Amino acid sequence: MNKMKLKSMLEEYYREDLGDGDLSSQVLFTKGDEGSFSFLMKERGIFCGRDVIEIGFLLFNPSIIVQVLADDGEVVESGQRIAEIRGPMADLLQAERVVLNLIQRMSGIATETYRAVEQVKGSGVRICDTRKTTPGLRMLEKYAVRTGGGFNHRNGLYDAVMLKDNHISFSGSITEAVKRVKSQIGHMVKVEVEIETKDQLIEAIESGADVIMFDNCSPRSIQEWISLVPPHIMTEASGGITREHLNEYAATGVHYISLGYLTHSVKSLDISARVGIRKGV
Repeated sequence: MNKMKLKSMLEEYYREDLGDGDLSSQVLFTKGDEGSFSFLMKERGIFCGRDVIEIGFLLFNPSIIVQVLADDGEVVESGQRIAEIRGPMADLLQAERVVLNLIQRMSGIATETYRAVEQVKGSGVRICDTRKTTPGLRMLEKYAVRTGGGFNHRNGLYDAVMLKDNHISFSGSITEAVKRVKSQIGHMVKVEVEIETKDQLIEAIESGADVIMFDNCSPRSIQEWISLVPPHIMTEASGGITREHLNEYAATGVHYISLGYLTHSVKSLDISARVGIRKGV
């Protein structure tokens, strides 16, 4: 994870939440009021967000003492303490919600990814994410997918070429789209082509695609067509795939299965903060 980028993100999140100041803390606490947090798991799952806790509180106030008790990727149980934080009570409360929101979401994504990876274990297929991420949170959400044992698809529009139906329609054909792209990009950039029919598959292979995505294709269709794909071309299944049908797609022989739900509709893991306070003199 890019820690410099994380710091900038956290600063922006704090500005959004604090505005001109925390009215509650300004009224209730004096400068000498010290306190502590225990972050507790309220359900079993995969923890993710160690850097968010450590950087988040220290960025807000360098005097805060942070002890994270779990590692990213660790299976944590309900009731388990994952962090202890001590410092000025007003600062703890002002930083707490932003940090808690992020680690709950990241841990939820890591947990759901882990479940998907475990479900297809032994099949040889890799589980990956999509660009269906929360605006502003992509780096954290994709990190959470990796923490859960998954793999990242392209990080954005800038690091790989994916030719979808609209690109192909505009270019006139798969062949023309691939030709135009490959005449302009460097040799380190892969070209993925989205197909939905057997004819499109054959054209994508003949055009020189590096990766072929079976988009919204049934497991049966993929199994019938995948033998046509040469070994040097990677294959991917995508398009509304859920855990209910995950094993059927894993059995088709594709190299990757991309799951949008890992980031666009995942449930955050339930984590709470238990607070203690010591009044200043």
